[in-house]
Amino acid sequence: MGTFRIQGGIKLKGEITPQGAKNEALQILCAVLLTPEKVTIHNIPDIVDVNKLIALLEDLGVKIQKKGKGSYTFKADDVNLEYLQSEQFKIDGRGLRGSIMLVGPLLGRFGQGFIPKPGGDKIGRRRLDTHFEGFIKLGASFRYNKEEHFYGVEAKELTGTYMLLDEASVTGTANIVMAAVLAKGTTTIYNAACEPYLQQLCKMLVRMGAKITGIGSNLLTIEGVEALGGTEHTMLPDMIEIGSWVGLAAMTKSELTIKNVSWDDLGQIPSVFRKLGITLERRGDDIYIPEHKDGYEIQNFIDGSIMTISDAPWPGFTPDLLSIILVVATQAKGEVVIHQKMFESRLFFVDKLLDMGAKVILCDPHRATVIGHDFKSTLKATTMTSPDIRAGISLLIAALSAKGTSTIHNIEQIDRGYENIDERLRAIGADIVRI
Repeated sequence: MGTFRIQGGIKLKGEITPQGAKNEALQILCAVLLTPEKVTIHNIPDIVDVNKLIALLEDLGVKIQKKGKGSYTFKADDVNLEYLQSEQFKIDGRGLRGSIMLVGPLLGRFGQGFIPKPGGDKIGRRRLDTHFEGFIKLGASFRYNKEEHFYGVEAKELTGTYMLLDEASVTGTANIVMAAVLAKGTTTIYNAACEPYLQQLCKMLVRMGAKITGIGSNLLTIEGVEALGGTEHTMLPDMIEIGSWVGLAAMTKSELTIKNVSWDDLGQIPSVFRKLGITLERRGDDIYIPEHKDGYEIQNFIDGSIMTISDAPWPGFTPDLLSIILVVATQAKGEVVIHQKMFESRLFFVDKLLDMGAKVILCDPHRATVIGHDFKSTLKATTMTSPDIRAGISLLIAALSAKGTSTIHNIEQIDRGYENIDERLRAIGADIVRI
């Protein structure tokens, strides 16, 4: 188990460039299975979860060539479907949440898809019902082996249909879209997720020959085609990492520039940080954050009541940044309620912040009230363990702002979502060592 040792309380300065988007990568990489032709993808993040998925694709028989940093070509012209039934696949697929995204393209192109119950963060239940209900509506038969926790869907032919999703699941929508593009007839998906990464997937599929309308809305219409071709695709910067760097700059009172953020795809993120009193300036496609010498003050609602920040499906605020918002609020002036609606275990890391001296009241598994210190009392360094990716980066930001030396164990969780994070932080002045 790896460990970071962090000397906190140091002001940072400089520029940092976000990696390619992890959540987009998990969709886009699986889409290469939809065609036997070559697909080239750029700006792929070099992180554990993505590298695991690339290795899974290689084990499936996909021919992969690395062309440069973050650039790969994929050619799925000789897919080994027998691997899907192997014991090794049950082990490999179980270790990665994103492995569920293999099922849609495999079902669409080959008429069968299998997956062990995926792993990932321990942040609460993340149902797969939306995925499989969509496949069943397209005409697939479903089976589940309870002893081995192994899912399977099969179909001689998929047929387009109308479906109203029970929730606007991003991965569920992406999986259904990838199955439907090769189905016979028209598929209409209502209550579809519409976040930028899903738009990116749909645009890539259209370049491959798919017929999709309504991209960017919650109503997608897909005319099935017989085959898809190759394409080239560049992934967006990771909006969760961008939000992490905004929080880091505020908590350490640092002057930072975040480069090439694709402002138009950030949605609510800039405005939510501004509600915490953080100054962000748009400079071209960069975010400039000045040094917050006098701290930052949380706004109230216009009627004077306490600010509440909650997550919601896009274009609402992403749940992946609520942990960052909570940590940043611990040093703000004022109070805020953090309402994590989508996952019931994601706020459980606040006990580590309490050990550091933060004033946080965990109201229930979904809500926490934060009373900010206004930098009149700094967080104290401590030893902690990262429970998941987003809590891990939040605790790292807390440690970088705290006086003294902190230790974070289980940093493999952070490495799952953040590329070479210790090197990149050292480049802007952080004192962080990987042990």
